[in-house]
Amino acid sequence: MPAHAKSKPLNRYRAVGYCAAILLALCSGHVASAGDSLVIFPSSIVLDGPKSQQTLLVQEMRGEQVGAQVRDGIAFQSSDEKVVRVENGSAIPVGNGQATITAKVGNRTATVEVTVARQEAKADWTFRNHVQSVLSKAGCNSGACHGAAAGKNGFKLSLRGYDAKYDYFAITRQSGGRRIVPSDPGRSLFLTKPTGAIPHKGGIRFDVDSKEYRVLAEWLAAGHPGPSDADPRLERLEMLPSDVMLAPKATQQFVVLAHFSDGRVEDVTRWAKFTSTNLTVAKVDDFGKIDVLGNGVGAVGAWYLAHNVVGTVTVPYDVPPAADVYTKAERNNVIDDLVLDKLQRLNIRPSEPAGDSEFLRRAYLDTIGVLPTIDEARAFLSDPTPDKRARLVDQLLARPEFVDYWTYKWSDLLLINSERLRPKAVETYYGWVRKHVEDNTAWDAFVRELVTAKGSTLENGAANFYSLHEDPPEMAETVSMAFLGMSINCARCHDHPLEKWTNDDYYAMAGMFARVRGKGWGGDRGSGEGDRLIFANTEGELIQPRTGRAQQPRPLDGVPVSFDSTADRRIALAEWLTAPQNPYFTRAITNRVWANFFGVGIVEKVDDLRLTNPASNEKLLAALSDYLVASRYDLKALMRTILTSGTYQRSSRVQPGNEADERLYSRYYPKRLKAEALLDALSQVTGTPTTFAGYPAGTRALQLRDSKVASYFLNTFGRPERTLTCECERSNEPSMVQVLHIMNGDTINAKLEHEKSRVSQFVSAGAAPEQIVDDLYMSALARTPRSDEKAKILQVLAEAAADEKQRRLVIEDLYWSVLSSKEFLFNH
Repeated sequence: MPAHAKSKPLNRYRAVGYCAAILLALCSGHVASAGDSLVIFPSSIVLDGPKSQQTLLVQEMRGEQVGAQVRDGIAFQSSDEKVVRVENGSAIPVGNGQATITAKVGNRTATVEVTVARQEAKADWTFRNHVQSVLSKAGCNSGACHGAAAGKNGFKLSLRGYDAKYDYFAITRQSGGRRIVPSDPGRSLFLTKPTGAIPHKGGIRFDVDSKEYRVLAEWLAAGHPGPSDADPRLERLEMLPSDVMLAPKATQQFVVLAHFSDGRVEDVTRWAKFTSTNLTVAKVDDFGKIDVLGNGVGAVGAWYLAHNVVGTVTVPYDVPPAADVYTKAERNNVIDDLVLDKLQRLNIRPSEPAGDSEFLRRAYLDTIGVLPTIDEARAFLSDPTPDKRARLVDQLLARPEFVDYWTYKWSDLLLINSERLRPKAVETYYGWVRKHVEDNTAWDAFVRELVTAKGSTLENGAANFYSLHEDPPEMAETVSMAFLGMSINCARCHDHPLEKWTNDDYYAMAGMFARVRGKGWGGDRGSGEGDRLIFANTEGELIQPRTGRAQQPRPLDGVPVSFDSTADRRIALAEWLTAPQNPYFTRAITNRVWANFFGVGIVEKVDDLRLTNPASNEKLLAALSDYLVASRYDLKALMRTILTSGTYQRSSRVQPGNEADERLYSRYYPKRLKAEALLDALSQVTGTPTTFAGYPAGTRALQLRDSKVASYFLNTFGRPERTLTCECERSNEPSMVQVLHIMNGDTINAKLEHEKSRVSQFVSAGAAPEQIVDDLYMSALARTPRSDEKAKILQVLAEAAADEKQRRLVIEDLYWSVLSSKEFLFNH
């Protein structure tokens, strides 16, 4: 810290706002009416077999929106009690045939048609679909119990029952078959331990009079048949209602239907495992009943037999704004229509449009990562034409700094760093990315060329993608994370607990890379420039550890590839990956681009596009994804649509009623500048470039090819190491180290004291106080100072005018005060 720091404590107080903010950060529907109609869920029912039954939900309806559940005062009636009856709110089969169930509430009614079939058939419980359901619901095969990697007390099951054949063997054959007693099923440890008849460290999991006990006991009594390839397989789950609007303090029962390969539909609500994705909105119990806790949008997830399904819960705020709030709001494109529709459903008021100064600085930083120059800012602010914002957007998208910024961003994603690649390989890899950004290559073409890359890593920069990830499973994980926005890592050992991907799916995907080979040494494996020849062999398979054999290669949701084919499997993978029909690919890049501009993805986090992590505005994400496909994956077109929307151009200032919004875009969310952009901004405002070893003078942080270039500042402010394909590597979280560096570190102070800094130029030129103040505010904040700010600063400058040394210290303090303020450190 300069010696004069203590002489001007008043100016230093400007930093307190930022420091206090960081310290704080570290610590920190419609109502049903008599006019509503009624509906019964499910809308049609087939009760197949004597053990089937179906929970009935009676819901209020207003137009097409599902409202509150009716829980009291319902009179159910069956048109034929010999076919179906209603008992405790469930449809119970009696005999084959068809009947109508009517629900009456006051003077309102709703009906559902019921078909009852195969009541004479023998209905045995199956191990795969019923016994495993009981074990999963009771937690017996969870990670905290027998599903742990080493099992518990000598008994191990596959996690959440992903391997039915193994589990059947463990239950019926391991330890000499001691866990079951075929001649007297009631004495089986398989029943006596979970019911507490024999001491069990896991405690009582279910009672002897429960349906769970009956399933296991009847399965044992039937001869404990094992899983069969002929068993019906679960194809999908359905959640009812799928989207419901509720009032505060309401309750709602969800029902989960399992659709099997033989056409049967079962109510599996009892055996599904439920979670709430937003506990500030609603909590859910073990059987799918939620209690609304607060306003906003939440989701309830249900897991059953390695499948997941999600239902949405919307709880509007109590006091709706005036209707013209939404009709008068700026609507420039489809983004605004869909965002405002969502806000109106929730009674959230949008903030007013941002001023020109806010928009100018925001758009520069989000699009090209630099601040506008003084001349650029003044020209824009004085421009009276109504289309100046749209013209600015086009200018930014055509700037060379755009290439720097987005090359750097994709270099983060593709892990370009000299710790794993030799310098020459870093150069060619970076050059390949930069050329495609400069050419505005369509995203699908960019990814297709990268995934199918081969040849010398020094001649084809894209081939370095494989130098970094030569292990087939690692390659599958990286491609899925980078270009599909999803992590499949969990499926490497077992079926994914939060997604539909199975262990078989994982190894089928990894098998698409089983024949990729590298010849020669590159990266950190040897000396030289890092040249490595990447090619596709015509043979070789990846063995799946669980089965001991190769899984037939197949993209996650794609068509299997024949073992006998000698073609490069990556071509088939790339075609599936980049196909417009592949929803994961388009949604992932759309979400990444959106998050760059808003600081939070429509799906958050951007690397977590799983079913059980739904979008905050699904219609918006779908519409933008469709737009990207229609524009042939032109990312600039998508960016232009975002930048010109009224949604992006809203103020960051909160309005009454949108203070709690963090995901619905009622306002722009302030975010701290990224490490590289912040360092470049400090250099630009002070007029003192940062020096980077091995790079020419004047190189900006966003022009660095390598994330391993030494920089204490960049490391302190969250630069990613580029070792994992995950947005989580970059941190914009505040820390005390950052506070101390802003207050006492040498980055700002050294730049201010430099002999060629703007401060030095002002002092040597004897610049007028008004010029100093106006230039600082315009260069750092893209605005002129307010009259009260300017008056106070000019007074301090006037007091120091007689002493040249003191005058310099005051100017440095003035710069320091602005550069350490929240207004400078955050994009807003």
